[in-house]
Amino acid sequence: MRISELYQSVQGEGEYLGTPSVFLRTTGCNLRCWFCDTPFTSWQPEGSDVPLPVLLEKLLSFDCEHVVITGGEPLLPVEIEPLTAALNRVGRFLTIETAGTIFRPVSCDLMSISPKLQNSTPPATRSSRWAARHEALRYQPNVIRELIRRYRYQFKFVIDQPGDVTQVEDYLTTLPEVDRSRVWLMPQAVSAIELTEKSAWLEALAAESGFRFTSRWQIAEFGNVRGR
Repeated sequence: MRISELYQSVQGEGEYLGTPSVFLRTTGCNLRCWFCDTPFTSWQPEGSDVPLPVLLEKLLSFDCEHVVITGGEPLLPVEIEPLTAALNRVGRFLTIETAGTIFRPVSCDLMSISPKLQNSTPPATRSSRWAARHEALRYQPNVIRELIRRYRYQFKFVIDQPGDVTQVEDYLTTLPEVDRSRVWLMPQAVSAIELTEKSAWLEALAAESGFRFTSRWQIAEFGNVRGR
């Protein structure tokens, strides 16, 4: 399994914000968000191939109940299935962070889905090939329906501008089965200053719209750096 990072920190977003967690970050992604905060897993993918037994041993060396598997897109590699099954057998609480474009029958306690709205599509001037591919792949309603049918879930939408909240509303109109109480809005930000500025208006907009607001602890504390 190709891995870019493995470290212990604190969950910075969503329902389990503040929870000590081990983060396993895969590399490789089928999308190319213009605001991707981990371009080393997407635009310029980096990482090392780690055999599953070695990877499992490394994960279990952390004295930490919560494990977050993220990316990139962690549901791309087929090895995610036996890895999550093994972690489940030893009692780890598993969160999987996904864009919701790929389904695999994994074991997890929380499926954290971050759908990519139109606001995520890269400009054609950056890459016309990826702009077209991203736009074609970013919305997979049948995958979303299967994920929320099988797993306990949360949705996290990245908001860059106030008008993006309308895109969230439009998205949810096509998926009425999504429980709005499980929908979080979070600012698109790569610095503490940007996070503070956007949080000021987004928290109010989330409350007005009946959504939950989540900050991004890791950005507030460290900025956009690796291993945090």
